[in-house]
Amino acid sequence: MSAHRYFAACTLGLEPVLQDELRGLGAGQLRVRRGGIEFEGDRALGYACCLWLRSAVRVQEELARGPTRDRDELYRLVHDVDWSRSITPLQTLAVDASVRDSFTTDTRFPALVVKDAVCDQFRDRAGRRPDVDREQPDLPIKLVLQQDTAILYRDLGGEPLHKRGYREIAHKSPLNEAIAAGLLQLSGWDRRAPLCDPMCGSATFLIEAAWLATDRAPGLARGFAFERFADADLTAWSALFDDAERRALDGAGRCPPLAGNDRHPGACALARQAIAKSGLDGAIALACGDVRDFAPVPAPQVVVTNPPYGERLDGDPAVLAADWRALAAFLHSRCAGATACVLSGNAELTRHLGLRADRKWTVRNGPIECRWLRYAIGSARQQR
Repeated sequence: MSAHRYFAACTLGLEPVLQDELRGLGAGQLRVRRGGIEFEGDRALGYACCLWLRSAVRVQEELARGPTRDRDELYRLVHDVDWSRSITPLQTLAVDASVRDSFTTDTRFPALVVKDAVCDQFRDRAGRRPDVDREQPDLPIKLVLQQDTAILYRDLGGEPLHKRGYREIAHKSPLNEAIAAGLLQLSGWDRRAPLCDPMCGSATFLIEAAWLATDRAPGLARGFAFERFADADLTAWSALFDDAERRALDGAGRCPPLAGNDRHPGACALARQAIAKSGLDGAIALACGDVRDFAPVPAPQVVVTNPPYGERLDGDPAVLAADWRALAAFLHSRCAGATACVLSGNAELTRHLGLRADRKWTVRNGPIECRWLRYAIGSARQQR
């Protein structure tokens, strides 16, 4: 089969994790870019990436690339693509554009040019054109304009891949599911050791950990845009989906002890809903109370958590400092010998842990540049 060119996007800092995931799926010609990985493979690989990639937020198939120094060159590039491969005139499309150092600075203008070129082609060939649907288009098109080059993609997923289907209501300060899965993989957790999140919010870390441990594909409970493409290989997709279902059934009994806690009743309610929706009732022990009273059984060997650090929650600095001191009390009293990974967007607050990180990763969480900090608990050489 001929190779297709793809781009998988991720949050900044998770490119090494995504690269490892792509290698595991058999992707070839991997090229690391800022915020993602370019790679090659057959059509089935693109489908498998949507189904299995945990740290990616999008998988896009490249349709065209070429010099674009003005509106006319962009129009011709788009018009030369055979759009009947993707949709019929009875379906819908939407165009998203990003621009950097190009002939235009307004993303709306090139997006309109792309839409016009696609619709004109359909009108010329079929006598009618597809409609625009910005909410759930059958064909999500992505245009990247950088300097004098344009790249056209079709987004295989449609909805961002971090939307797994288990969180219906957004928590006030959610940790993106793809970021959580990427951070878990950075942590070095072996997927067998008891793990806890003492400030779990809506339980994203815990659900992603359970799915990692049980070999459950993160895309198993959702649909993808490529299923509506005119050239979709539904036979190949059905085989991939059936295999993922089998693997999930085989792994269902392999979940290690997972425990979570949060002091906010609203967060606990959202966590319970998400755990139930993800099919993990009984697999995650959930407590609601002060973190200093949290005593998971068995004692955790790995702790992962995303405490409040000001930017993501309206908080008094004194209250935030108290939260971090409470987390420190939990780590020192309940987690001797464990490894803890803590996400921080405020370096001042980490001082309250009384620990020195043995590894640091820079990761973007939404608009905030954070540090994913790894600590060895209970080792004298790690204490300040």
